[in-house]
Parts: sequence; structure tokens; C-alpha cells
Amino acid sequence: MKKLILAAVLAATPALAQADDVFGIWKTIPDDNGYYGHIEMKACGDKICGQLIKSFDGSGAEAQTENTGKMLIKNMVNEGGGNYGGGTAYSPDRDKTYKGKLVLAGNKLTVKGCVAFVCRDGGTWTRVK
Repeated sequence: MKKLILAAVLAATPALAQADDVFGIWKTIPDDNGYYGHIEMKACGDKICGQLIKSFDGSGAEAQTENTGKMLIKNMVNEGGGNYGGGTAYSPDRDKTYKGKLVLAGNKLTVKGCVAFVCRDGGTWTRVK
């Protein structure tokens, strides 16, 4: 009986609840001010989001900023083949939210975003964990 209940629960669980390859902690590239961060990519309901969990200054020292703890990546969906889209990416150094696109290739995550016709390359992040 326990196995039957477990099987029913697993069948009802959305696929996103299972670990996605993009899940984990990623190191961003330095922003316009020289700061970089660690972003934790995780499930947020049936979407994927990324929260800034640590910030670092240009020397590599951990820095507490007003953006630490914020969701920088929101509402992304796994489109298959390492591609993620449908969500947004917030750039703290420019205080802008872009229509986001992520491309995963092993331990590298390329981040891009556009607002109207203005696009920004968020660089290629590297997996920390």
C-alpha cells in the first residue's frame, strides 16, 4: 500500500520538482561596478528562478548589498536542449528587467536579455555547486 501511495504522489508531482540540470549555484560575471554574485537557481512553483545569495566586490571579498536575497531570474521554463526562456532577468547594476534567455552547456550558463530592441549579454556564468 505504501508503494502505491508513493507511486501516486510521484506521478502527480510536476516534472520541475525533479532536479533540473540548471539547478545549483552559479557565479556571475562582474557587473558594471565590478561586483559579481552567486545565484542559486531553483524551482519556484512550476517555473525556474535564480536568487542572489552572495555578493562579492572586485577584490573577491564578500559584500552585503541591497540586492542580496533578491530574485534576479524569474519565471524561466525549460524549453529543452539546454535552452530556458519565457522569464525575466534583472540586472542590478542597471536597475532594469529584461526578457531573459538562458543556455546551459555543461557547467556554463549563458545569460541574455532584451528590453524592446535593446539587448544585453549577461555573460557566461560558471557552476559553483
